[in-house]
Amino acid sequence: MLIYNAEIHTMDSDGVIKNGWIEVSDGKITAMGEGVPDNIGVKPEDVDAKGGVVLPGFIDAHTHLGIIENGIDFEGDDCNENSDPFTPQMRAIDGINPFDRCFEEARRRGITAVASSPGSGNVCGGEICAIKTYGRRVDDMLIKNCGIKFALGENPKRTYAEKGESPVTRMASASIIREGLYKSRRYAHDTDSYYSDNEDCEPPEYDIKCEALLPLLERKQRAFFHCHRADDICTAMRIAKEFSLDLVIVHATEGYKIADILAEEEVPIICGPVICDRCKPEMSGLEIKNASVCAGGGVLTAICTDHTVVPIQYLPMSAKVAIKGGLDPEYALKALTVNPAVILGIDDVTGTLKVGKDADLQLYGKGDDPLDLMSEPELVMIDGIVV
Repeated sequence: MLIYNAEIHTMDSDGVIKNGWIEVSDGKITAMGEGVPDNIGVKPEDVDAKGGVVLPGFIDAHTHLGIIENGIDFEGDDCNENSDPFTPQMRAIDGINPFDRCFEEARRRGITAVASSPGSGNVCGGEICAIKTYGRRVDDMLIKNCGIKFALGENPKRTYAEKGESPVTRMASASIIREGLYKSRRYAHDTDSYYSDNEDCEPPEYDIKCEALLPLLERKQRAFFHCHRADDICTAMRIAKEFSLDLVIVHATEGYKIADILAEEEVPIICGPVICDRCKPEMSGLEIKNASVCAGGGVLTAICTDHTVVPIQYLPMSAKVAIKGGLDPEYALKALTVNPAVILGIDDVTGTLKVGKDADLQLYGKGDDPLDLMSEPELVMIDGIVV
């Protein structure tokens, strides 16, 4: 399949191809170029973009898509296993319903991939998965399990104070995380000792929580910390340094207060929700300038909806609001494409338009602004399938 006569925003070092074409075969981008391709119009499915804009599918780097189902209360909410404050062994992939109608709403707005995450009621909620937004079985939609979700601040405090259990303070939240990471580190040491000397050493008793944290300690996965306040962000950085974790800050509502520190520590952020009220005390510092200040200060920044907090189809509008807050319009597109792909560790397959990558892309009419509320893509493709 060919899409030709298009303005292609590659979102990588190739920049914008003003009069370009892109060829798709077997789910991958197989060729790209400028001008008129030799085999134009050979296949009936070829598309004349008529000067329209082609860009990568949008990626929402922090959602609860499918794990909190649309229009369903407790029966469809599988986001927080709040019977235990520390549950790294929970896996989002086991709670996602791919038939939730919000997947279709995501596709219709050009969102081709998301990270779906366990919630923030626990200090450790479980494993986050990056998935495509098209499919009937989540195993087939999976790009990768990309990290472990942690949470600081009010959410775990409120969840367990109501139960009369720990944590009820920020100190307790941090200590529970440290305890879990220390145990896993010792578990890894004892396992290594057994395999290197199985005559004199006994294997540690199997511990599913410790096992779940091993990829994190080996830096094969990232630590995603839910933090709103600046002091909580700094606590996350402190813990990450102690255990040499590959850290990402989710929400970063007060990131603008410490943008220079985040940049110095090279900690990326997933900024959002942007379109919401200041619904709890730790969000009292919410400002639409946040993404602009952080990105302008050198912090790798993505924008998210935190769906269902903001319905997923308003991801592009969230970036538009960030532009109103001072974010550069070209960076706003990066905050929905290449940046979330890099942060989630899926930039080897998606997030930019490049030969060899998955054919996840969208087409807008000539003159349309992809981030405008009234815009809708004329074509959305995931893994080479027009969806």
